[in-house]
Amino acid sequence: MTQSALAQMVSGNWYNALVPELEALRNVARHAVHAHNTSTPALRGLIEPSLMTLFKAIGAECCIEAPFHASYGCNTTLGDHVYFNAGVTILDSAPVNIGSHCMLGPNVQIYCADHHRDPSKRRAGIERAFPVTLEADVWIGGGAIVMPGVRIGAGAIVGAGSVITKDVPPGARVVGNPGHALTSG
Repeated sequence: MTQSALAQMVSGNWYNALVPELEALRNVARHAVHAHNTSTPALRGLIEPSLMTLFKAIGAECCIEAPFHASYGCNTTLGDHVYFNAGVTILDSAPVNIGSHCMLGPNVQIYCADHHRDPSKRRAGIERAFPVTLEADVWIGGGAIVMPGVRIGAGAIVGAGSVITKDVPPGARVVGNPGHALTSG
C-alpha cells in the first residue's frame, strides 16, 4: 500500500510537493486564510471560522491578527491563549506545535520545508520537512525566522529579527543571525 502524499510529507522523508493531493490542501488553506484576512473589522484579531477548521487543533482564546498565512494549516496545533501579531507566516509542511501562552510578533516566520540541493530535483518539487515546536510561554520578537526542525523551550525569548537555526533551551534569551544566547539579563 502506498503512503498518501500528506503522510509522506510529514514523515521527514523526501516527497514531491507538486502532487495534486498537496496542491488541493494548499488551496483549502488559501481559501481559509483569505477569509480570515478579509474578515470584517469586528472579527479582527479573533479567529475566523475557516481557520478554526483549518488547524489540526486550536486551544481556547487564541488571537490571530490579519494578515496571516499558512501553507497547509492542517499540520499546525495551537495551545491555549496563543497570540499571532500581523504578518505571521507558518509554512507547515511538517507538524508545527505552538504551546499555550506563546506570543509571536509581527512578521514572524516559521519554516518546515527543506528543499533538495540538486537543482533538477528542486525544480521537480522534491523537498522534505522537519517539525517545529514552540513550548509554552515562548515569545518570539517581530521579524524572527524559525528554521526547520527547531524546538524552542518553555519560557524562551527570541529577539526581533533573529534567525533560529538550532534548538533553544527553556528560559533562554537568544538574538542574532544565527541566534545565540545572551549572557546577561
